[in-house]
Amino acid sequence: MPLLVPPAPSPALLSVLAALSSPTAVREARTPALRTAQGPLDAEHPLPVHLFVPATVPGGLPQARLTGWRFHIRAGAGVAAAGETVLTPDGWVFSRFSEGPFLASTERALRQADTLPNTYQPHLLSVPGLYMLALWLHCRPRADAATAQPDPSDLLVPLAPAPPGITSHRVHRLVDLAPVLSVRLAPPPLLGSPA
Repeated sequence: MPLLVPPAPSPALLSVLAALSSPTAVREARTPALRTAQGPLDAEHPLPVHLFVPATVPGGLPQARLTGWRFHIRAGAGVAAAGETVLTPDGWVFSRFSEGPFLASTERALRQADTLPNTYQPHLLSVPGLYMLALWLHCRPRADAATAQPDPSDLLVPLAPAPPGITSHRVHRLVDLAPVLSVRLAPPPLLGSPA
């Protein structure tokens, strides 16, 4: 079934479009594909980006905190880069252009999610402590993307490259993968006091 992509806040989209129309912002971007792109550039596939917050109680669900929106920047038939925004006290502002393996992996995961039998709302879930990004498929497709929180029926698709021991592009139930992530993020136990 198709994904139900949430609408991005207008100021977030406008900030990316303004950056795309700025020759300086595009020319100085550290994204070779964007600097050499031919034809018009357009922002599409808005995805809310959330920070993974481990569960505070054993067996509990993790939390998610909205940190930004990511747009795929289309140049002709392909995706050249991602445009990212962040929320500041003054509202949504353009953050940066980026490219790399997560860009193609996100495209692949979105196509993969489109083949699933249920409708989901796509988000990106960032786990910086593991250098991990996952496509988070929220089971409530009409939820407010800014306040959405993990649900036991949600799915996660780790993007490539995934941390060791986690298979990228494999669909995981959130309740199965979240505890693994939480354990890996936990500080090591204290080994006792020195003698």
